[in-house]
Amino acid sequence: MDRLTDKKCNPKQLSPQTLAFIGDTVYDMLAREYLVCEANRPVGELNKRKVKLVNCKTQSDAVKQLMSDLTEDEVDIYKRGRNAFTKNTPKNADVADYHAATGLEALFGYLYLNGEINRLNELFEKIINAA
Repeated sequence: MDRLTDKKCNPKQLSPQTLAFIGDTVYDMLAREYLVCEANRPVGELNKRKVKLVNCKTQSDAVKQLMSDLTEDEVDIYKRGRNAFTKNTPKNADVADYHAATGLEALFGYLYLNGEINRLNELFEKIINAA
C-alpha cells in the first residue's frame, strides 16, 4: 500500500485521537484487502468476516500478540492512543478493549502518516497469522 497523497504531515504533532481516526481506516482497508485477496466471496460474507477482524475485542487481542514485536517508539504511540481520553465507548464493547483498540488504531495511523507502509503490512500480517 502506497500513500494515497503526497501531502506530508508530522504524525508526532497529532493527537492520539487524530492518529486513531486515520488508523481506523488504514486497519479497515488492510482487513478488506486481505479478505478480498483471500477469496472471491459475496459482499455480505466479506462484510461478516471483516466485522470479525475489525472490532474492539479482536484488535485488543491483536495488541497483546504484537507487544513483544513493537519498537519502543511504537509502544509509546500505542500507549498514547490507549490512554487518550474519550467521551464515548461503543455499546457492545468492553472499555479496556475499546482503549486497546484505539491504541492500535493510533499506531496504525502513525505508521501510515509516517510512510512506514512495510511496517504496517508486517504488523498486520502478524495479526492475521495469530488469528
